[in-house]
Amino acid sequence: MGVALAMLAGAAPVVSAPPPSSAPQTAETPAASPLERIEAAEVVATYPHDAGAFTQGLFFSDGRLFESTGQHGESAIREVDLKTGKVIRETRLPAQYFGEGSTAWGKTIVSLTWKHGKGFRWDRDSFRKLGEFTYSGEGWGLAQDGESLILSDGSSELRFLDPATFAERRRITVTWRGRAVSQLNELEYARREILANIWHSDLIARIDPATGVIKGVIDLRAVAASVKVPDSESVLNGIAYDARVRKLYVTGKRWPQLFEIALPEASGGAG
Repeated sequence: MGVALAMLAGAAPVVSAPPPSSAPQTAETPAASPLERIEAAEVVATYPHDAGAFTQGLFFSDGRLFESTGQHGESAIREVDLKTGKVIRETRLPAQYFGEGSTAWGKTIVSLTWKHGKGFRWDRDSFRKLGEFTYSGEGWGLAQDGESLILSDGSSELRFLDPATFAERRRITVTWRGRAVSQLNELEYARREILANIWHSDLIARIDPATGVIKGVIDLRAVAASVKVPDSESVLNGIAYDARVRKLYVTGKRWPQLFEIALPEASGGAG
């Protein structure tokens, strides 16, 4: 993993040293691409959220909201009522596991653990555990693009996995203006972009899934500043896109609110 070095342009993601294959930056390198945008998030609506939930994954499946939570002895997979924030039902992970990101795949839920190299597959409607799988390194965020599962591990790389075998198909390095961006956390796939929380930054990167280039940044610093949280680890970490109604929602670890935010202008088409 790269070490976080700086914040670019006053609101850009945490960056790492450039990977060896990247071209050296010079005075002639353009400062920014015309595609890059840094946009302040516009809150459309606010909903209650369980302030005890250490949110690690957030997603919609067939219009229903699901959430995975972390911490040893507290990690769970939940179905949540959007309007009330109440937990409809949940299943707990064994206490030795620290739950991380999750996503839907068909009628199942796939979830990660942090340092155990183990993931789980659950029946979406009964929460019955259907199986386990393994992966190398840490598990942070998880999303899917209709073809592959997309896994983050806190580094600047995203892995694309076969949903049936969990074998790695490919990976991309996420970059901003030619520099690798680390601390990629909770993920969502929406409108042909990967959305990624940048841990401890209150920013969401909009990533080209083909190249890894960050095409824009959603700035949630003002939203995060409005939320009363118990500690410094209660950071922005939860992105869910409901494709049925084309709405985007965000929350954080132990945040008492969940926010619908206006969708930024799509740069990759509908999806």
